[in-house]
Amino acid sequence: MMKFWNKRVKLGILTENPEFEDDIKAIQKEIKDKINKKFAGSLAIRMVDSGSCNACEAECNALANPYYDLERLGIYFVASPRHADVMLLSGLMTFNMQPHVLEAYEQIPAPKWVITLGDCPAMEGVFEKTYAIKAPADKYLPVAHHIKGCPPSPREIIQGILDFLKKV
Repeated sequence: MMKFWNKRVKLGILTENPEFEDDIKAIQKEIKDKINKKFAGSLAIRMVDSGSCNACEAECNALANPYYDLERLGIYFVASPRHADVMLLSGLMTFNMQPHVLEAYEQIPAPKWVITLGDCPAMEGVFEKTYAIKAPADKYLPVAHHIKGCPPSPREIIQGILDFLKKV
């Protein structure tokens, strides 16, 4: 046991991944440049949960931590659709949530885009079609980009936002 701890004291514990750090920094720099050019330095996102298990929302919450810090890049999550440029839609579109999602989309000023997050809005998840599910979301909304995963990691979400910015 002492051999293990002596080795740890000499080497230390590596908690960082330098390749991951460089990759994230490159993506963040490119996002910041694109937001400055296309959205005058600020991209407002309204996140709408249309009936999810909250896994995608938990990953989006990680985007606000000091490691990813999307606000530093000019990306803000806003409370009102009237202040948003983009709707980030997660979860299955349930029968009860469909009118509310459509209402939120209508309140976003033009030009507006929809990004779906996770496998559920694209009906690629574990749920089958039933009377209570109005999926896939692209039947009801003009989806500009889809971020795959169940749930997608914060890095995949950032990469998905960059891919969206490249399309716009």
